[in-house]
Amino acid sequence: MAPVDPHYLWAFGHGIMLLSAAYVLLQTVFFRPTPTKTYKLAYTGALLSYSIVVYKSLGRPQVNQAWLRRALVDENVQYAILALYWWVAKPVNVSILPFATFSLFHCLTFLRTNIIPKFVPAQPPAAQGAAPRQPALLENISRKIQLWVKSNYDVAMRFVAYCELLICVRLILGVLTFRSSFIAPLFMVHFVRLRYHASPFTRSAVGNVVIYINNFVSSKPAAVQNVWSTIKRVISSWGGVPLFGPGTQGQGATQPQQAAGPGAAGQTAAGSGAGRR
Repeated sequence: MAPVDPHYLWAFGHGIMLLSAAYVLLQTVFFRPTPTKTYKLAYTGALLSYSIVVYKSLGRPQVNQAWLRRALVDENVQYAILALYWWVAKPVNVSILPFATFSLFHCLTFLRTNIIPKFVPAQPPAAQGAAPRQPALLENISRKIQLWVKSNYDVAMRFVAYCELLICVRLILGVLTFRSSFIAPLFMVHFVRLRYHASPFTRSAVGNVVIYINNFVSSKPAAVQNVWSTIKRVISSWGGVPLFGPGTQGQGATQPQQAAGPGAAGQTAAGSGAGRR
């Protein structure tokens, strides 16, 4: 029996995440209890996909400093750890949004590059002077998918960046209302900090939010301004590396210059078994 192509397992994991997330979010919209089994199934799919990507990019895990250093700065490893955390932690439905967004783009790209071509056989070149062949229905669908993915990628990555900040707020409120563990917001804030240094979309989102709050508290009493300044100082010094750059002190936030990060819609290792994320 031939082994299963890891690329298909990677896509299968994203498919599980996407379908399970759709069901979880639908239950959330209708204010129904979280379907815990489906929630865990979603993150099981994410872990399957990430484990394949991490193995392809870093190789077999090794207990040495060189491998660990490479792993800790790899954004796919970071998202795999986050997915594992959400798998074992108390369900937070909104946490599924970033992963579902990545899975949507990857599933569409996999459909276009791996599934549709199997049903559209290669056509012989048209004879000289013959009328050009009209694209088949599936070819039109493939082109529309490609255009949609390309035109909506940046929007989706900005959406993910803001979602991750929203998750932080949700967890902090959960702690204040005794609905979340105190560890959860610490874990998520540290994750966002890592994303801030790696993703221009996260830097832009953080900058915009900080500027908005700066403007909001500027007209408030001094006590409120002091609290906000303390919060910024604590978060900025967390880990020993400044977090808020000049763009968040009142000027316009730096905008992303290019599509980057593990949410990239292109499957960078499709030929070797898996794409990013």
